[in-house]
Amino acid sequence: QVQLVESGGGLVQAGGSLRLSCAASVRTFSSYVMGWFRQAPGKEREFVAAISRSGGNMHYADSVQGRFTISRDNAKNTVTLQMNSLKPEETAVYYCAASRAGFLYLAVGAADYDYWGQGTQVTVSS
Repeated sequence: QVQLVESGGGLVQAGGSLRLSCAASVRTFSSYVMGWFRQAPGKEREFVAAISRSGGNMHYADSVQGRFTISRDNAKNTVTLQMNSLKPEETAVYYCAASRAGFLYLAVGAADYDYWGQGTQVTVSS
């Protein structure tokens, strides 16, 4: 069983930055592809970013490419999402997720992830 706990959400003005963190309670953290998703009210959960087991490869949604950076520390069982130049339409609950898929390209949709955190609210004011 994998337990994921997100932190770092909050209120920020448009153009600002936030750093989200996710702590995983699992002995084999490096066995999981890790991802971030978000869900705005009335909308489906959408993919934001994912990182390979080693941390050497990342994949981003087109909408966040160049502004968001995902990283992980396998020694500390954490994954981080640095979000810059935030937009009001990115207001959502952000979720950390873990996938047992062996490769990053196999973990690009919500259905590919096996464990989820409880989410952290990010609100971007205009």
